[in-house]
Amino acid sequence: MEQLAARWAHNPKVVGSSPAPATEPEDFFLSAFFILLISKIMFTVYALYSEKHHKIYIGMTSNLEKRFFAHNNLPKGWTANFRPWKLVHTEEFSSKEEALLREKELKSARGRESIWNVINEKL
Repeated sequence: MEQLAARWAHNPKVVGSSPAPATEPEDFFLSAFFILLISKIMFTVYALYSEKHHKIYIGMTSNLEKRFFAHNNLPKGWTANFRPWKLVHTEEFSSKEEALLREKELKSARGRESIWNVINEKL
C-alpha cells in the first residue's frame, strides 16, 4: 500500500493537494525567532483629545507613533474631521487581548468619564 501511495504522490495526473513536507530544523528556529519577536511587541491603548472640537478618541495600536501620525495627517477616517489631536493618555500591555479588553473598558461610559477627568486635570 505504501508503494501505491508513493506513486500517487508523484503522479502529475493526480489532482489534489499533497501532504505538507516535514518541518525542517531551520523552519523550527525561524518560527521560534518570529514567536520571540511577536512576544516582544507591546500594545498601547491611547486616548486623543481634540481641543478645537471638544472630542475624544480611544484606540489601540502596536505602533503608537505611526498611529498618532495617521490620525493627524492621513486624509481618511473619522478622526480626520476633528484635527488637530493631542495624545492625553496611554497604557501599555504585553498582549493584544489585554489591550483590547482595556480599550473596550475605556470606551464605556465610565471609561470615557475617566478620560474626561484626565483631560480636565491637564487643562
